[in-house]
Amino acid sequence: MGIKNRLVLMNFLQFFVWGSWLITIGGYWFQTKGWSGTEFGAIFSTMGIASLFMPAIAGIIADRWVNAEKLLGIFHMCGAVILTLLPQTNSPSSMFWLMLVNMFFYMPTISLSITVAYSALKKSNMDVVKEYPPIRVFGTVGFIIAMWTISLLKLETSAMQFYVAAIASVCLGFYSFTLPKCEINKGPREKSIINSLGLNAFTLFKNSKMALFFIFSMLLGASLQLTNAYGDTFLHDFAKIDIYKNLISVKYPAIIMSISQISETLFILAIPFFLKRFGIKKVMLISMVAWVFRFGLFAFGNPGDGLWMIILSCIVYGMAFDFFNISGSLFVETQSESSMRASAQGLFMMMTNGFGAILGSWTSGIIIDTFFSGNGELFNWEGIWISFAVYSLIVAIFFAILFKHKHNPAQLGIISH
Repeated sequence: MGIKNRLVLMNFLQFFVWGSWLITIGGYWFQTKGWSGTEFGAIFSTMGIASLFMPAIAGIIADRWVNAEKLLGIFHMCGAVILTLLPQTNSPSSMFWLMLVNMFFYMPTISLSITVAYSALKKSNMDVVKEYPPIRVFGTVGFIIAMWTISLLKLETSAMQFYVAAIASVCLGFYSFTLPKCEINKGPREKSIINSLGLNAFTLFKNSKMALFFIFSMLLGASLQLTNAYGDTFLHDFAKIDIYKNLISVKYPAIIMSISQISETLFILAIPFFLKRFGIKKVMLISMVAWVFRFGLFAFGNPGDGLWMIILSCIVYGMAFDFFNISGSLFVETQSESSMRASAQGLFMMMTNGFGAILGSWTSGIIIDTFFSGNGELFNWEGIWISFAVYSLIVAIFFAILFKHKHNPAQLGIISH
């Protein structure tokens, strides 16, 4: 099997694990357990809490002591064990702590899988910007297939979704040990504590442009968390309305939401063109505007005559996610030295899925319970989505004004250090 195909399988399994529960856990939480929005926000914040330090720590370990592909396998095996314990929980607090441990193991694997892919491609003298997106697209395919599997098996409100994720995680854990070896930094140990621990990736914050980039990555990370947390629940809630409850889009909401991931597969392939033609600032700005439309269309859509708005919102999501997440990781790769490659990706993950996730999860749960709660009935979804759209618009305006970057297409090729 060629190197590209091996990385394709890695990405497929990586996101199959996440797709098995990420979008549908809301249905399990609200429909089966009947727990509150604030508690749900806390559950989703576990991704943020874990991402504050685990990707960075994993990056340090991968750069200095343990090969990234081996660490990837170890973390997935440990995560599988925790996933099998989640169905045994009977309270929001116990669910929170188990999910937090699960996220300690899963969140670092996202940046580790990126590190493994970039390392393998560069060893093969391939153009990362050109070759990685078509490989990464199969991660999205894995996410889609996972969502369809859970939905068609009617597991959207069942704890069985966690067992499906666990099986995939075990498979990836074993497979990771067969992946191409990622070299660790065997250079002389520096006397500086920062360098000896691999924390030199944080020196990227000394560059004002990179500092702003990471801050806005955090703000966009909040937007991503909002749509992951409430999209599936939004459609499930229409089952409480007689004229909508028997519609296919309400019975199988995960399938409708999977249009978002299908859209991703198309926009991922467009990244090399957009990134080299327009540069990171314009690409990130396009992503921010797309988030405004993503939430705005949800605000006025419904599963009946407004279904086209929901579908269009899902299509727009592909641009909103890819032009931020994938392009952002490629930009970080071009701005960091090979000796801190994994650490830099861990730092990017910390800002987006760490601080960003906490910002989106905790604040949205409190805001929804305070201002948009339906008191046992429908949430005020129009108000919820409009508030998210306004937030995204404000972020876009400030980014356009504050972030300064001169586009250099030549910098986006294979970078050697």
